[in-house]
Amino acid sequence: MHYLHQYQQTQSLHSPPETLPTMYDLPSENQEEPGLPDEFHDLQPELLRLTFRPANYPADQIFSGSDLNLYYDVSHHSWYKRPDWFGVVGVSRLYKNHDLRLSYVMWQEKVAPTVVVELLSPGTEKEDFGTSTRKSSEPPTKWEVYEQVLQVPYYVVFDRYSDQLRGFVLKGGVYQELNLTQPKIWIPQLELGLGLWQGEYDRRRRRLWLRWYNAEGEWILTPTEVERQRAETERQRAETERQRAETERSRLQRLEELLRSHGIDPNS
Repeated sequence: MHYLHQYQQTQSLHSPPETLPTMYDLPSENQEEPGLPDEFHDLQPELLRLTFRPANYPADQIFSGSDLNLYYDVSHHSWYKRPDWFGVVGVSRLYKNHDLRLSYVMWQEKVAPTVVVELLSPGTEKEDFGTSTRKSSEPPTKWEVYEQVLQVPYYVVFDRYSDQLRGFVLKGGVYQELNLTQPKIWIPQLELGLGLWQGEYDRRRRRLWLRWYNAEGEWILTPTEVERQRAETERQRAETERQRAETERSRLQRLEELLRSHGIDPNS
């Protein structure tokens, strides 16, 4: 869930495009849904989904969701969290093997996510990092649900404004922050790693994106990249064949010229 940013933009001395409010400054008609996801919150989870391919699980036993209601308490059916992205293995890709999911209901699925990713938005820092408070009558916080209720093994937070990646691993029932010497997190259960990749995705500007990599340290390709790579390989193969044919034609021409220089008709 994306929360309404509470700060006020600086006034005066700025052009109208700089002072117009963003979605984080504007109220929502639905008080439970302040603001709307920005474009990055659509593109980044998509890239995670397209590259989330654990080698130790068949494709039909891998599921990932983004901005999907995750219900976690059978005693409170209205309680849910909505991770920006989460990945689950060992469950059917389709609900009951035949339909797309409307939500992810823990007491039906019985398999918790292996990893949850939250994309930091203005105003969500306390909620994402577990420092927000709540009344005893209120549902548990996002951090409490991931750590204590679902016991998600890996929790990842990415701040695209500072390009900071932080990861937490569950040890002894408590999240401990990983000491990252580089912006990469290896997850043994998945035989995959999650790291920051510099590049252009979906023809957007070049920036840092979260994406998955394999045991060899290679970034997992999206279907579009696989097709582009296949097309480039085919182009190179065709170019190699063209050059080979051109070389052969040149060789035959030289041979014909040599034969004619000796008074021999190469066509006889």
